[in-house]
Amino acid sequence: MESQIITYLKEHPKVSMNELAEGLDQAGAQRFPQLVKVVSRLESTGTLIFTRDGLIALAEKSQANEPVRITGVFHANKAGFGFLSVEGEEEDLFVGRTDVGHAVDGDTVEVVVKKPANRLKGTSAEVRVVAIVERALKTVVGKFVLDDEKPKYAGYITSKNRKIQQRIYIKKEPVVLDGTEIIKLDIVKYPSKKHDYFVGEVRDIIGHQEDVGIDVLEVLESMDIVSEFPQAVMAEANNVADAPSEKDFMGRIDLRQEVTFTIDGKDAKDLDDAVHIKYLPNGNFELGVHIADVSYYVTEGSALDREAVSRGTSVYVTDRVVPMLPERLSNGICSLNPNVNRLTQSCIMEIDRQGRVVAHQIAPSVIKTTFRMTYSDVNAMLKGDQELLERYAPITESVRYMASLHQILEAMRVRRGALNFDTQEAKILVDDKGKPVDIQVRQRGIAERMIESFMLAANETVAEHFARKNLPFIYRIHEEPKAEKLQKFIDYATIFGVPIRGTAQKITQEALQDFMAKVEGKPGADVLAMMLLRSMQQARYSEHNHGHYGLAATYYTHFTSPIRRYPDLLVHRLIREYATVTPEKEEHFAQVIPEIASTASTLERRAIDAERAVEAMKKAEFMASYVGQEFEGVVASVVKFGLFVELPNTIEGLIHITTFPEFYQYNERTMSLHGESTGKAFRVGQKIKIKLTRADKETGDIDFEYLPSDFDVIEKKPKSDRDRRRRRDDTNKGQGNGRFKNNRKPFYKDQAKKRKN
Repeated sequence: MESQIITYLKEHPKVSMNELAEGLDQAGAQRFPQLVKVVSRLESTGTLIFTRDGLIALAEKSQANEPVRITGVFHANKAGFGFLSVEGEEEDLFVGRTDVGHAVDGDTVEVVVKKPANRLKGTSAEVRVVAIVERALKTVVGKFVLDDEKPKYAGYITSKNRKIQQRIYIKKEPVVLDGTEIIKLDIVKYPSKKHDYFVGEVRDIIGHQEDVGIDVLEVLESMDIVSEFPQAVMAEANNVADAPSEKDFMGRIDLRQEVTFTIDGKDAKDLDDAVHIKYLPNGNFELGVHIADVSYYVTEGSALDREAVSRGTSVYVTDRVVPMLPERLSNGICSLNPNVNRLTQSCIMEIDRQGRVVAHQIAPSVIKTTFRMTYSDVNAMLKGDQELLERYAPITESVRYMASLHQILEAMRVRRGALNFDTQEAKILVDDKGKPVDIQVRQRGIAERMIESFMLAANETVAEHFARKNLPFIYRIHEEPKAEKLQKFIDYATIFGVPIRGTAQKITQEALQDFMAKVEGKPGADVLAMMLLRSMQQARYSEHNHGHYGLAATYYTHFTSPIRRYPDLLVHRLIREYATVTPEKEEHFAQVIPEIASTASTLERRAIDAERAVEAMKKAEFMASYVGQEFEGVVASVVKFGLFVELPNTIEGLIHITTFPEFYQYNERTMSLHGESTGKAFRVGQKIKIKLTRADKETGDIDFEYLPSDFDVIEKKPKSDRDRRRRRDDTNKGQGNGRFKNNRKPFYKDQAKKRKN
């Protein structure tokens, strides 16, 4: 867009904003605001100016044909090329292998445009890296390899990060290394024109290659997710009392007489939420959501607080948790264990039969839970398990009321247009050596969904409470999806023959809801739910309230998990501080919240990446013993380079297009593959028989081979040999030797971008 604006201004020296919009086909409510943003950015960099009469013109240096430099974040592909993401731009810019320079994945770089985008051909702009603004890679973790090829170095490490193309050499250290170590390095020298490799200094020896659990630790350390806490943090944690005192109860509402209990997974140790319920004389329900008051112990600016900010969130992987706070707090005084006094922040709501919160109270409190319940036991009670109903008789009535209220709240969310992204999740079971022994699909019963409903209600109530007070606050926002991504989903969904009401620019949550209801139970419905989720924007934290599109909620925040999420801890702090509002407090939080929101969003994405990387590694490790065996799966997605197939246990692998027994044509509109000789077609949701050919733990890659079966679908009569030759000749005119080469190329620019997305 920047390149197009500059080209246009060279041909039309002075134009109005409207003339520029018309000339670049950027007029209209959807495109014009984006044009304004780009023009503003070009003005701020001195590329163009506004004249006294309000016209736009190029600055003198730009008129001298100086190439425009664009700054963005470089995202590398393991094949050597990459893409540039520019803030405020939806489309990424393509960076070819020879144009990457010495940029590494995540670097902030400056580029110049080599070739502008072509909307008619659907091609992205191509750019060349000309400068590194800021390096993203500061540390790296990998297996040490002894090597004497470069005598000045002790050897090099091999990293799991396949986007790093160059070797990473280690400076010789006083410590003796024997080649079995997993090492964490500080990068001290980056690739340049003088040398095409990294140089690092040993920061830490993480462990040895045969250590139990070292594979997971290597992934976590490579993302700077560290298990151990600094001494200053542990010292503060150890100074916290084992139990609250009477002094700590001052200024709190006493709720110890309420029938309050926790409901969590059976393995949970940090119990940070408890609930109580009453049926009121007017037919409404009183729901109390009580959350551990972590902010009472983690004070602003303390060592504990600074460490929690730097971690942002607890990270949950297959066999361990890397907590945000030391266990002395998370599993001790901040855990709402039964029959002990605990300090909490409570959101007590009166909810009517339509699911509306008609009154609420948000205040510091003290509670004493009666039972530590598990999801499985509560689900069994709701199914009528007499033994459990008798064992937990004091809360049996509460559990029934809760189930009724959950149905009311769930129906309310459906009415207002909330989208259901309840996709399947894997539960990886490992033995005492960290080896995966089974992979199961997580089951969500009424108890799980019930607690989720109550937490959602509390989060919305707290967010609305402070939004209406117009105080600086942190929100959990989920903005409306971008029209282009939503259009791709609509196109994708048409293969199911169920129309979607509206357009990508004007589509309601109710229309998407209606579509998902119509395809429910049909083959591929789970895949469609995942595709819809991927078409959405990523939820994030913000100081501005933009609502939550997926929940169809006008107000939303995170209040219910302060043990494992820093934004929740901050919300608790705000509740306490805003008990008395002063201009100084408002100014302080207005300054600190934006940075905390941005940092928390980034660290959340890091945690998700780590969890996915470990899950992929463990799934591949589990499947390695099944190489050569045959399975039945479902086509999860269709791309130019093949099919991704999902097994019933959520494991997904690739059938590469080069392994098919015939040439397959990719139909971009229907996102399907069609066999040239047989007329076979593969679409999302279709059953398929496969054989496992490769499972690589190091990369997390799983490869399948297609097997003919009764599941195969033939959509059109196979062509004759003469027809096939004619079509192949027509397709390959101007390609030299007449052979169709593209079916052997696994990556194209747009394919790689899709895989990145």
